[in-house]
Amino acid sequence: MPIVTIQVTREGSGPGRDSVTPEEKARLIAGTSQLLLDVLNKPLDSTYVVIQEVEPEDWGWGGLPALEFRKRRAAGKS
Repeated sequence: MPIVTIQVTREGSGPGRDSVTPEEKARLIAGTSQLLLDVLNKPLDSTYVVIQEVEPEDWGWGGLPALEFRKRRAAGKS
């Protein structure tokens, strides 16, 4: 029984969106389940997919909160 966790930032997938839409989540679940069927022969009804949305201030990289990292990157600073 595979369990797949997909983490996405709660920023939406387009202008004016602040989260991933239910339709996009359904496509992620379907696509992930199909991939596990195709690659590992795992039945669709035994695959669990969890989608977690993470607030932008709750993650980071390069030693900085993500929004600060992006701001510095955009300004040409590392």
